[in-house]
Amino acid sequence: MDIFSLGDGTMVGVLVFLATGTLAFSIMALVRVQGAVKRRAAGISKLDTSDRAGNSRSLRHSSVKAAQQVIEYTQKHYTSGDNKEMKVLRQRLIRAGFYETRAAAYFFLARTILALGLSTMVFMFAPTAEGSAVLWMLIGVGGIAGYIGPSIYIDKRIKARQQEHQSGFPDFMDLLVVCADAGLSMEASLDRVGRELGVSYPSLSANIHMCNLEIRAGRTMSDALEHLGDRLGLEESRSFATLIQQSEELGSSITDALRVYSDDMRHKRLSRAEEKAYSLPAKLSVPMMVCIFPVLFVVILLPVIVRLSSGNY
Repeated sequence: MDIFSLGDGTMVGVLVFLATGTLAFSIMALVRVQGAVKRRAAGISKLDTSDRAGNSRSLRHSSVKAAQQVIEYTQKHYTSGDNKEMKVLRQRLIRAGFYETRAAAYFFLARTILALGLSTMVFMFAPTAEGSAVLWMLIGVGGIAGYIGPSIYIDKRIKARQQEHQSGFPDFMDLLVVCADAGLSMEASLDRVGRELGVSYPSLSANIHMCNLEIRAGRTMSDALEHLGDRLGLEESRSFATLIQQSEELGSSITDALRVYSDDMRHKRLSRAEEKAYSLPAKLSVPMMVCIFPVLFVVILLPVIVRLSSGNY
């Protein structure tokens, strides 16, 4: 039977039936897919719950928990005191850029682990006879190296950061003078300068940002600048804090004081550059004597020695 030979009413009925069937099939398929997705999500959530319950007995969870307990024990028994040595250590860690409260505990753990690890490595891989005096001496040297290694690393970080602070402090003062001339307050000037120095001097910018946070938390300007000087470890920053404090107490112009101090900082930076330039010939004398002069002596005296040895003088 040809479908096109049917009447118009029958043709419309067939099309309506096909459209209704297609719509019903699509709705059923969508509901089925949504039900499958919900069942899978419920299964995954149950699996995650069971994994979390089982992770309490897993090796990874036990290792993390043991490490946390060791760190907490070290923090409680070795770094919780307020004696002079601990204060100096915390100050060194802050100047090195370690601002976490448990940084001292990490320092003691790193020193202990390195000392034991290097001693064990020397004992296992040293090419000497077992029980000899040389082996025990190498083990002791390895332990001492591991013990003082973290301190040397901290000192290098402090020196590198202090050089960055010393290089960026004159620029910091110049930008403060510009902001003060533009009419900004001291707090707004510190905030603006800290954001401007973020690319060139990231460590100095981070310390200025912490100073701004202290001021916003309610600390006075002089106290925040004193803490900034302690973190930077520069005499220039301490003098800057004293300058601001005296200007506020005496009622003098902070802009004029900043301009004079900025000129002083530029002169100090120029003096340091000239000092390095003047000390360069003295530093080059040793490499020249060791590397260049022996070659010149060989080039000059070798023909004479050859003639004397061959008898053609």
